[in-house]
Amino acid sequence: MTIRRFEIPVTTIADGSATVYSAYLSGYINDIEYVKDDFADGVDFTITAEATGRTLWAESNVNAAVVKAPRQPTHSTAGVAALYAATGTAVNDRIALGRDRVKIVIAQGGNVTSGTFVITVDDGR
Repeated sequence: MTIRRFEIPVTTIADGSATVYSAYLSGYINDIEYVKDDFADGVDFTITAEATGRTLWAESNVNAAVVKAPRQPTHSTAGVAALYAATGTAVNDRIALGRDRVKIVIAQGGNVTSGTFVITVDDGR
């Protein structure tokens, strides 16, 4: 197992928006860290895989630095949702990327402000 960190700095334009992309990544997303520099309080994030459009993290009104570990529901080979038997709660697992870029879209970040996202990927080496 090799864990790799990818830092993606983001700077907004005057209207408080920005769209940036990571390098191409392959492996399982372990976590995504938001490092607050001077984005305005209440910033909105939409973070997706570029090729698939799969949502990795979407949150509104973020005020402080935070780490999230995105997971997705799993399914059986019949396409049926895998559930914990006793509670009916979805079984989740890490999200895999295969030579895909992470797209980070910012809204309401403030006039020419910045923040950094650190994506930690397990590339299975």
